[in-house]
Amino acid sequence: MQLPPRAKKIETKITVHGDTRIDDYFWLNERDHKDVLDYINDENAFYEEETKHLADFREQLFLEMKARIKEDDSSVPYKYNGYWYIVRYEVNKDYPIYTRKKESLEAEEEILFDCNEMAAGYVYFKMVGLSVSPDNTKIAFGLDTVGRRQYEIRIKDLTTGNILDDVIPNTTGSAAWANDNQTFFYTKKDEKTLRADSVYKHKLGSKLADYCVFVEKDDTFGTTVYKSKSRDYIIIACYSTVSNEYHILNADTPDENFECFQKRIRDLEYSISHYKDSFYIVTNADEAFNFKLMKTPVSKTGIENWHEVIAHSEDTLIEDIDIFKDYLVVSERTNGLNQIKVIRWDDDSSYYLSFDSETYLVNTTSNVDFDTELLRYSYSSLTTPNSTFDFNMRTKEKILLKQQEIVGGYNEANYQSQRVWATAQDGTQIPISMVYKKGIKNDSNNPLLLYAYGSYGITVDPYFSTLRLSLLDRGFIYAIAHIRGGEYLGRKWYDNGKLLQKKNTFSDFIDCSKFLIDQKYTSASHLYAMGGSAGGLLMGAVINQAPQLYNGIVAAVPFVDVVNTMLDDTIPLTTGEYDEWGNPHEETYYHYIKSYSPYDQVKAQDYPNMLVTTGYHDSQVQYWEPAKWVAKLREFKTNNNKLYLKTNMEAGHGGASGRFEALKEDAEEYAFLLDLENITR
Repeated sequence: MQLPPRAKKIETKITVHGDTRIDDYFWLNERDHKDVLDYINDENAFYEEETKHLADFREQLFLEMKARIKEDDSSVPYKYNGYWYIVRYEVNKDYPIYTRKKESLEAEEEILFDCNEMAAGYVYFKMVGLSVSPDNTKIAFGLDTVGRRQYEIRIKDLTTGNILDDVIPNTTGSAAWANDNQTFFYTKKDEKTLRADSVYKHKLGSKLADYCVFVEKDDTFGTTVYKSKSRDYIIIACYSTVSNEYHILNADTPDENFECFQKRIRDLEYSISHYKDSFYIVTNADEAFNFKLMKTPVSKTGIENWHEVIAHSEDTLIEDIDIFKDYLVVSERTNGLNQIKVIRWDDDSSYYLSFDSETYLVNTTSNVDFDTELLRYSYSSLTTPNSTFDFNMRTKEKILLKQQEIVGGYNEANYQSQRVWATAQDGTQIPISMVYKKGIKNDSNNPLLLYAYGSYGITVDPYFSTLRLSLLDRGFIYAIAHIRGGEYLGRKWYDNGKLLQKKNTFSDFIDCSKFLIDQKYTSASHLYAMGGSAGGLLMGAVINQAPQLYNGIVAAVPFVDVVNTMLDDTIPLTTGEYDEWGNPHEETYYHYIKSYSPYDQVKAQDYPNMLVTTGYHDSQVQYWEPAKWVAKLREFKTNNNKLYLKTNMEAGHGGASGRFEALKEDAEEYAFLLDLENITR
């Protein structure tokens, strides 16, 4: 048996607020240092050696997952500015092909980009931010070939097929065209922190340097720029965790100055949508914690001119709106479930679309056409493949345009989903969505994978996954814990799981785990947990607090060195996180964060079997966080359970690029879990 790697210890003392921490693995943050690379490569080699018996099974799982995917697939077409846009895939090709057809779907196909050709020679390839000029003759796009989300903007001339000489590095990848078809606006990133902090104006072919039109000086804010759906305005959005600010410019006059819509106010959140002579604002103004809808004239945008359109509800969260010529569509969430409300502009009559499932996911999708009666939305559940509908808002007729096809067949009737409620230690009811193959009994012997995220107000909805079938068909129950820190049960659900109430997120997950064991869905010897990024922080916290509840853990790109990261404002994205986690430069937050930070709370105890994954080029959670964590776990853990660190040396936060390469990472995670259950075929 090969001995696991042992990282060398170099004592580093870090003193903050009179408290001294000893960090023996601080040296691992020296990117590209030979000793760092040697350790990471040793961990990768150890993982490969220890799991070589799973090589054939991983390949089997990969081929099984791949076989369910319709390889020659295409998106549902949508029409924008005279063209139908379609994304399609071809057999044995990893990347999409972007196409369009003029006016009619029967027209000749025009290939905008074949990403398979463009990705040739790159280990990693990502295209984002496709934006067509108003006259349909040019398209801007962003490229990342490293995985660090620093996109290079390029422009293609659609009349000649040539890529123009304009090259703009270190951006977010998106561009907003002015109506002159020569000017676009884009967002640049700080080279070191990667914070999106400035907006520039670019004129095609100009020899002059791009003009900076806006700089976000507050390092707790980021910024972006986009065009309104009405196509009348270029909009700069400044955002932090707890407040927003917008700046607007008439798209016909790109050389004029942006005007502030409403100056930022601490704890005032709002978003804007333009319609005719008004802006509509989704906001939490006046203590509307679940948000309300307000309206203001284009000429008077300050908050003193806003007036109410839809009142605040303590039971219903307003998530978004879609504006059409004759209709307003409001996306809401009540008791954790999505709802879509349709309102006519002319008479204010309204109704809700109906959905019957106990737990499901529905959301409006590519509604880019302003003058239409058709609302496009997608629906799925833990048992229902993703389905795209066009809904006529006047006749209330709905048409199924496409349902996700599972190659080899899939029978929804063979599976069952339900929603159950666990009681947290403070009495709060925590919802859990779950799915399993029909016929499974509550006898404590079922392997169960419990997934959660629990941060940033991000809701993990009960969506359908073909990958998950590889677990369900082998007897697993799959469950999603809708813990505090997400927004499943409204904004207060989020507020009660961040800052000085962050520990609710971890205790909720633990209490969900105990509930599933108590109700005999599973037992501690068959319970597994998975989370990524901030969900990886969740994994680290719960195994420090209740390691005995789990047989295995998968922590993907885990944010686990919370104190050190939040103290270092040179690390990408740190300053913008203060309102989520707290600023440890303030003593109260320092001690609270330290009390749950997974890396700081590792101690001598038995830990579950663990697979930890990361990307060397990760810009969200730096590679050294999981590397340090695993090194410390190796030092302290008191049992012989498995502990693996797998670093993708060619990827970032999102893992491998390409639809099939990414499946290999999923297959590795599933093989790890199934092997712990002695299921390897």
